[in-house]
Amino acid sequence: MAEEKFPPVEVQREPDSAPLAGLNRYATVRAVQEALVQLRNVTKIYRHGEIDVTALNNVSLDIAAGEFVALMGPSGSGKSTLLHIVAGVDRPTSGQCLVQGLDIGTLSETALATWRNQHIGFVFQTFNLIPVLTAFENVELPLLLTGLSARERRVHVTAALELVGLADRMRHLPRQLSGGQEQRVAIARALVTDPTLIIADEPTGNLDAHSATEVLTLLQQLNQTIGKTIIMVTHDPRAAGYAQRIVHLEKGELLNGTGEPRS
Repeated sequence: MAEEKFPPVEVQREPDSAPLAGLNRYATVRAVQEALVQLRNVTKIYRHGEIDVTALNNVSLDIAAGEFVALMGPSGSGKSTLLHIVAGVDRPTSGQCLVQGLDIGTLSETALATWRNQHIGFVFQTFNLIPVLTAFENVELPLLLTGLSARERRVHVTAALELVGLADRMRHLPRQLSGGQEQRVAIARALVTDPTLIIADEPTGNLDAHSATEVLTLLQQLNQTIGKTIIMVTHDPRAAGYAQRIVHLEKGELLNGTGEPRS
């Protein structure tokens, strides 16, 4: 299946009719190893009063379809800023961020919001589950922005929860789940629209060692078995070890070129 190019207009794309039907297509794309994300001379400068703070300085980086990349660096190194630019949450001051050949920095705010809903699945450190909603209802939330019927949404949500091993917890509230289970619900929510990219910002930061291992193993399996492209920010070298490539940043610059490939 050819990859869609998102036009700079507010057009809503519904997920495929079959639950998570597009997952396997990324395994094929992965074999080609073409660049899914291309950062070209990206600089990001924030203005704080009279002071300019350079968060990213002339960063160029390619990420292939089907890669699992870890971004590492000390606080203030620019890794979260880079993640936010790739996800279309922030825009570069100069340079380009292309995803599937589209310069997302040129989109209007409305078009960019629509693009994020179609192409980005977010996994946050703090889970960001709504306490009064069940696991099923939390995972269903992104689908409410689509034209899917209630029956079709139910099929997609059930498939996503089965994929993360929580089909038997779908009627539980977040307070009835462990931290690791809450993060797995968050991963199911990120997957339910079959996004192009999974963006994980310190996904194990609030977890104990056992739960962190479970979550990282799940992310690795999603990458290896169905070819999901994952970009993860982490401070933890053990967490980064689950990725295929580690990219180090410091003071807004890449320290190791395109990153360290892992065997």
